[in-house]
Amino acid sequence: MTYQPCTPDYAQCAPDLNDVAANLVCAHATPRALIKETREVVDIARRFNKEVVRPYALELDRKLHEDPDFLPWDFVKKANDWGFYTMWIPRLFGGKGYFMHSMSAFVEEIGSACTAMANLIGVHYLGMATLAASWNAPLMMKIFRDVAAGEKAGDPRIISLAITEPSAGTDVEEPDLIDKGNITCHAKKVDGGYVVNGTKIFISNGHLSKWHVVIAYSDLDLPSQNTVCMLVQTGQKGFSFGRHEKKMGQRACPASELVFKDCFVPDNMIALDPEQIKDLKRDAKHTFQQVLDYVLGATRAGVAAFATGAARGAYEEALAFANETEVDGKLLANHEWAQCMLAEMYKNVNLARLAYMETNHHNASSGIYKSMLSKGMFQFSKYAPQFFVDKIAPTLLGNSLTTKWLRKQSFDSQPEDEMRRTSGWGSLAKFSGTDLGMKNCHMALELMGQAGLRHDQRVEKHFRDAKLLQIYEGTNQLNRLNLFKCLISRACPQSCVFHDA
Repeated sequence: MTYQPCTPDYAQCAPDLNDVAANLVCAHATPRALIKETREVVDIARRFNKEVVRPYALELDRKLHEDPDFLPWDFVKKANDWGFYTMWIPRLFGGKGYFMHSMSAFVEEIGSACTAMANLIGVHYLGMATLAASWNAPLMMKIFRDVAAGEKAGDPRIISLAITEPSAGTDVEEPDLIDKGNITCHAKKVDGGYVVNGTKIFISNGHLSKWHVVIAYSDLDLPSQNTVCMLVQTGQKGFSFGRHEKKMGQRACPASELVFKDCFVPDNMIALDPEQIKDLKRDAKHTFQQVLDYVLGATRAGVAAFATGAARGAYEEALAFANETEVDGKLLANHEWAQCMLAEMYKNVNLARLAYMETNHHNASSGIYKSMLSKGMFQFSKYAPQFFVDKIAPTLLGNSLTTKWLRKQSFDSQPEDEMRRTSGWGSLAKFSGTDLGMKNCHMALELMGQAGLRHDQRVEKHFRDAKLLQIYEGTNQLNRLNLFKCLISRACPQSCVFHDA
């Protein structure tokens, strides 16, 4: 993708405050209950780290080293027992109704002890967010209520997102690239549904999930205009698991191959397809791009939160090492060169956190959280009696008219600049946070020397775990290009004109 450069009028090209300071826009409107809730979630995460994650992280990593096909069902069941797989599902759909802002702080906290375990919880909400962004209310009700029922029964029913393909990795996340990619997962329209053939790879939590949000295409020559989003259940005829990837880092979170061979998916399990949105103002390509912008604008902030956790974990291990290790007769922490390194690492943690927090503000003012954080909806979601919520939810959400109304409000009403803003900031947080996470892990290894390479010191694990964060949810290179497209080129809209390279 190229653009025609401009000779800028600097007054014209000055950034819009809405683009660069969402915290100012949102500060006065942020409900006090949301701040209290975030503190509560962090306290829960710290207890979980103390009781479960930190004592088990190295043991689980060793198990996966000895047996790469081991699946950490024990941890998933423990997370289910703590209620983590429904914590951020709205109460209307059977969940606990915590708001997604607080989830970033949660996964940072868990990630500071083990990024893989944070991902075993967090990636469930990638699948949840994609289904939610389709605004298919009856299907959301069915799947989310099933997750809640599984929690009560002690039977985890988590959700994965299956989008990546063997020959079209990053292309599938960028509507401007997908038609040039080698797309192979085909959804053929038949009476009553679709028949799916193809393969998905690197699907986080695939082997552990009951439900899979699968992205396939009804026309492989023009996939951008023919995207089909569907729900497939583990054990369904025509669907099976392939290999379980052997990874360098985040071993505990499986990266799975999903294989579809004449897998029939009925119409009532189709979350979104071109037929469902034919009456909207935007065409199918731009509607599905909006779905991706909704999802990735939020979940890339989540990846930045994972990375902040890794950066913090590396910093905390290095600080503890410096406070107990003597060099030339005095503690390492009393050497000025070590103090400078630790100060740099502390700075990196806080910059990464600021990036994902600012992105969350953009999602509140312009993105996927916007409707849920409106004053009336927030108050209802937070304080309505549960018996009343359970009574009205099936009637309110179980019909097609609600879905049509939600899609009109979300897809037709969101301005283009809001879509670009949330997408651009999601990318900014993602590549900034993950690069800073890797930087801190590298600095911790340098400061600790040979000791940092020991498994029991935990830093080398943080290093292995953090590297993957630079790759998934779009490589950092793709996210830099997306930032340029969404925010930098917008600064001079009359002169910067994109066209296909």
